[in-house]
Amino acid sequence: MTATDKGRSYDLAVIGSGGAAFAAAIRATTLGKRVVMIERGTIGGTCVNTGCVPSKALLAAAEARHVTLDAARFPGLPLPDAPPVDMPAMVAGKDKLVGSLRSEKYAALAAEYGWALHPGEATFVGTPTEPALRVTGPDGTAETVRAAHHLIATGSTPWAPPVPGQEAGYLTSTTAMKPDHVQVAAGHRRQLRRHGAGPALLRLGAQVTLLVRSRLASHEEPEAATALEEILADEGLEIIRGAVPTAVRRDPATGEVTITATTADGSHELRAAELLGATGRRPVTGTLGLDTIGVRAGKRGEVIIDSHLRTTNPRIWAAGDVTAHPQFVYVAAAHGALVADNALTGAGLEVDYRHLPRVVFTSPALASVGMTDQQARTAGIRCDSRVLPLAHVPRAIVNRDTRGLIKIVTDADTGRIIGITALAQDAGDLAAAGVYILEAGMTTDQVANLWSPYLTMAEGLKLTAQTFTTDITKLSCCAA
Repeated sequence: MTATDKGRSYDLAVIGSGGAAFAAAIRATTLGKRVVMIERGTIGGTCVNTGCVPSKALLAAAEARHVTLDAARFPGLPLPDAPPVDMPAMVAGKDKLVGSLRSEKYAALAAEYGWALHPGEATFVGTPTEPALRVTGPDGTAETVRAAHHLIATGSTPWAPPVPGQEAGYLTSTTAMKPDHVQVAAGHRRQLRRHGAGPALLRLGAQVTLLVRSRLASHEEPEAATALEEILADEGLEIIRGAVPTAVRRDPATGEVTITATTADGSHELRAAELLGATGRRPVTGTLGLDTIGVRAGKRGEVIIDSHLRTTNPRIWAAGDVTAHPQFVYVAAAHGALVADNALTGAGLEVDYRHLPRVVFTSPALASVGMTDQQARTAGIRCDSRVLPLAHVPRAIVNRDTRGLIKIVTDADTGRIIGITALAQDAGDLAAAGVYILEAGMTTDQVANLWSPYLTMAEGLKLTAQTFTTDITKLSCCAA
């Protein structure tokens, strides 16, 4: 079915322009369908503008600075000076990178594929059986857009629980990427945060205090979370566990923020140049008018969908962060392509999350795939596990950085690997290799006897598999 509006016919109307939206539009146009995309803000969504790309650009710069200043771990290298970071230049470089990717991978691609791109705020109008979109442009003019199918891909936005006084203001993962805030954060003053990626700011010269309710990476393996906490503390990150913020106020004269937090030891006041709230995100659905066309939403605003990503209205679909599904850009992209196939070809596809990798981009990074020990036991699986410190991985030894570990969890009855966690440089790459291992249903015996290049971090997966049957401390450094 194709809908027509003022001479224009659309098979798919997409609200949003991030990873899910672009994946859907690309797939739909490849199928020969007519697509219209509506975006109320900057094209590209969170990932390229305020999320993955700018944050990882700053993380990479912070890592480069840290490696330079940490040269003393290699005998013979001169100790470097530590001049202050030229933050305006660093931010300008980050913004140039973001602008380049936004232009090449979003705006230019939309033009190349040829779908219609409408700037403006989209709101559903009409009826559940005949839904349409009212698009109000930046100049206030409005038009009605109709399509056979609609995709809600509006993403999510930073969220913080209500704390008295938080109207005094705080940074979020979005506003912290703005040039003036990045410079303040790294200006050799203390920044207090509830949760998040403090190491980048720490390595750029800021003093950082992290307030956490329980422990870091509380859903991951406790051995890895504890090791990460120790590494960050060694680098100067102050971590206050069991902390619950109860009040915030800002000094009008100095601009300094005071946070009151309760811990097991009582109430504490902490002062900072800035407060960064990083307590999660919420779907962006408030202005869509979902009730008008019979689309249900959950308590947090998430669009309710079935296993095919269809909403409670059969002509409307949702993908990415706006749903209650895992908030990763690669999940959003998979969602978008799947929606296009299901809506436009009746493919009936479903998302398989069994071997979805997870990465926390600290340094070293924390990455995992599959089940943790606890998750396996909760699922009733009799499991076995081994933890290999990086002190036994040759690549880490020659890098002179053995902080971290690799853990493998197996089904004790079959030896099949059901979970892998790594705290290491390039841990995300280890998790990617883990996806293939789990997808193939491999056992520790198989991984222990496969080829693995010597002096690679990936060799750590083979070595960890070998620990199930071998004392690897009694092997030579390049023994198979």
